[in-house]
Amino acid sequence: MGQRIAIISAVHEELSEILTLMPDERQTVVGHRTFWSGHLQGHDVVTVLSGMGKVAAATTATILCERFAPQQVIFTGVAGGLATGIEVGDIVVGTRYLQHDLDASPLYARWEVPGYDHQWFSADRALTQVLHAAAKDAVTWLPKLLDEAMLRGLGLHTPSVHEGDIVTGDRFVATQAESARLRADLPSALAVDMESAAVAMVCHDYGIPFGAVRTISDRADNAAHQDFQHFLQQVAHHYSGRVIRKALNLL
Repeated sequence: MGQRIAIISAVHEELSEILTLMPDERQTVVGHRTFWSGHLQGHDVVTVLSGMGKVAAATTATILCERFAPQQVIFTGVAGGLATGIEVGDIVVGTRYLQHDLDASPLYARWEVPGYDHQWFSADRALTQVLHAAAKDAVTWLPKLLDEAMLRGLGLHTPSVHEGDIVTGDRFVATQAESARLRADLPSALAVDMESAAVAMVCHDYGIPFGAVRTISDRADNAAHQDFQHFLQQVAHHYSGRVIRKALNLL
């Protein structure tokens, strides 16, 4: 049997396909969260919904590390695209994570986490390479799954995989003005979400390799709330299931 891999998603649609692939799943409830343990692609796997936001994600990750002792942690889900060229349907594999709404100045530099002397938390390089390869597989597979009319209706082009910085905050970014501010403040950021940096920090504290793979559901603009819901219901679960299954084959 391979390593114990933990898989976290924020909402049910992002995790549902993965759960269908675990025929021997068993449930454990801790801290109002349900953890599903089982086996997938030759690995001991534990999956969980964190809920949305940094506090929920950090609490979930801490319980995971304490109760289930995974060797690696993967976050899979959707995110808003920030950088130019990051389009709906693309996949971003995170290399670094930062809390864009953290500001303890003037005591510390903006975005610096007090007590850590840095702003960014890095993903595990080997796990990032695996997730990148799995994402490349997923973007070539999606057009075969969805017909052309559905692809057009979702506004999907030929999807691409990107690797780079993801920023996290306790706000659903849904205005052009706010996304423009984030691009100006953090020009290296490819995408914005509500959980990744929090989980990255917990995994850093426990010394557990972490990686996040995020499908772009919207452009973090005025249409984000509509695009997010539509993408979540129609596409997100397909992407997450495919990426995780392929990644586990490579680990």
